Amino acid sequence: MALIGSIRKRSALLIIIIGVALAAFVLGDFVKSKPRQTVNIGSVDGEEITIMDFNRKVDQNIENTKSQQQKERLTQQETYTVRDQTWDQIVREYIMSEQYEELGVEVTTEELFQLVQGNNPHPVIKRYFTNPQKGEYDKAAVLNYLQNLDKMNPQAKAQWIQLENYIKEDRKMTKYNNMISNAYYVPERLAKQYYTEDNDKAKIEYVAIKYVDVSDSIVELTDADYNKYYEKNKFRYEQKASVDIDYVVFNVRPSADDVNAASKEIDAIHSDFIKTKNPTSFVNANSDKSYDSTWYKEGSLPVQIDSLMFNSEIGTVSEPYRTGYTYHMGRLVDTQMRPDSINATHILIAYAGAMRAAETNTRTALEAKLLADSLFNVVKKNSNKIEKLALEFSDDGTAKDNSGDLGWFPDGAMVPSFNEACVKTKIGGVTMAESAFGFHIIKVTGKKDVAKKVRVAQIDREVLASNQTYQNVFAQASKLASENQTKEEFDQAIKDNRLNKRTAPKVMEMSHYIAGVDNARQVIRWAFEEDTELGDVSEVFDLDGAFLVATVAKKYEEGYPEMEEVKQRLYTFVLNEKKGEYLENQLKNYGDNFEKIVAEVGGKIDNVEALNFSSRNIKGFGRENKLIGTIFAQSEPTTLKPMAGVGGAFVVKIDKFTPAVAANDYTFTKNKVTGTFKQRVDQDFVYKAIKKVSDIEDNRLTFY
Repeated sequence: MALIGSIRKRSALLIIIIGVALAAFVLGDFVKSKPRQTVNIGSVDGEEITIMDFNRKVDQNIENTKSQQQKERLTQQETYTVRDQTWDQIVREYIMSEQYEELGVEVTTEELFQLVQGNNPHPVIKRYFTNPQKGEYDKAAVLNYLQNLDKMNPQAKAQWIQLENYIKEDRKMTKYNNMISNAYYVPERLAKQYYTEDNDKAKIEYVAIKYVDVSDSIVELTDADYNKYYEKNKFRYEQKASVDIDYVVFNVRPSADDVNAASKEIDAIHSDFIKTKNPTSFVNANSDKSYDSTWYKEGSLPVQIDSLMFNSEIGTVSEPYRTGYTYHMGRLVDTQMRPDSINATHILIAYAGAMRAAETNTRTALEAKLLADSLFNVVKKNSNKIEKLALEFSDDGTAKDNSGDLGWFPDGAMVPSFNEACVKTKIGGVTMAESAFGFHIIKVTGKKDVAKKVRVAQIDREVLASNQTYQNVFAQASKLASENQTKEEFDQAIKDNRLNKRTAPKVMEMSHYIAGVDNARQVIRWAFEEDTELGDVSEVFDLDGAFLVATVAKKYEEGYPEMEEVKQRLYTFVLNEKKGEYLENQLKNYGDNFEKIVAEVGGKIDNVEALNFSSRNIKGFGRENKLIGTIFAQSEPTTLKPMAGVGGAFVVKIDKFTPAVAANDYTFTKNKVTGTFKQRVDQDFVYKAIKKVSDIEDNRLTFY
């Protein structure tokens, strides 16, 4: 705020400076006379993705998401998510289109026709065009929808085109995956090997000493031990570029002066609230929240006004009270004897354009009203027919399962017109109501716990921080940012001023979340800018109600980190490896004298009656692949040398091998192995592998 004031004072000078800079910019471009290049947000294997194409698809996906979730707008977080999903979608399209072209994978016009209008269409068509009464795919509804497509709004047409494109791309992917799955062949010899691995058995007895039971002090770890382990397991620690961000948030909260100023304003509102003849309009004009027509039962209002509202005359206004930084007051508007819950059965007659109406519904509002009136007259004469009629006529998707029976629902749970119709109708009575969903024929079948309820007009006014308070907080943040240019100075200033430093670890460049920070994207973009170096301190970020100052505490380069960077994470693994070496050395002189091992070294004797190669697990230890592989590498029963495993050290005595029963046919094994491969293909393993070796350039950081 102080900065804005300073700018205003120097506005004339600023206009001159901007004018000169703009002229230089224009003349510079003119002198260079270079053609303007297309702005790209990225590329896939040399194929450029323009920012215009990307934004267009993002906008389409945002509209689709709003339509699916029935929202007028998405939150900032939801928008970020859609943008990320759109990027993944485009990258996939670029990668797979090249694959399809090379292999000749395509979907013909006739195929698409059958997938949309055929007797066995794509699953998404079946899902969208299911008869709610019968729960079955309705082909006639698809044809009816397509016949009326030209009459629909542009958004509906665009969504249909996107749906067809999705079906087409999904069919291509299915064909592609089927080609790979069907090309997978299991030779007889390999099938026999898999069969043997599953069915050869070994009976073993073993003594095992868990690493956790061995004192850490018994071994000493050196850098050479860490380096040895890290080099063997380096592939496990590959990382993407990221940063650790240290930051301080300066929340802007109302000062004592702000609260006092608000208190005077609240007193004036309170006085007018008492006098007004239209409390509903007064609340809408003066409260942060719109008027709420809820009927409250005793004990459900704020404790400050509950008793007053239930023991006063209509028109009574409470004294203002404050919770946190918000003032409240209430005025009693009405009282009624109302049920706590209601049971009802209904028939919904919807029409085109009604809320949540099926896209296949082409009925006009007038046609819906005429049908509802007709059904109402039938039910009014014989209310027992409502369930049968609900099954046949109701547009409520749940009617096929419950025959229109809504069960018990709290007073106020339904849309107001429906709810009030139920309250005003006696048990067993029939009524009709209109809502945004259409026309409802309702039979009230029960009411519970009728008691006094009140309707209260409530005013909530948040105390807002003044411009002066904003300026004061901004000055604190600005001081931290301007007076401390390095991380060391930043940390010392935080300590000296007793500020609360937070850390966001391993933040990726396209992340959009930092704990406790709304709109963190601008902070993350700064941290990844080319000229932002390790230890740099940021300018002040305005976060709408807070200010933030950050420093880049650590940078992690893409690829394999230095061993020192992950040394702490390696500790347990290296420790266990050294304990394994120690135990192998301790156990080598005991042979198969398990009792002596237990007595002098420790551990526990156990056995497995029927171990097989495919099991991979040792009882009480989990995965021990190396040990099991060694057991089945033996040609006859023997006692193995002491072996360090994943969870402990083992001495194993193989008592007996039982070969698999000979099989004449390995079809079952072949199908099992093929099924596992197909499952991996269907889970996108092939696409992920292709993506990993694709040349993908991601420039989103430049734009978002």
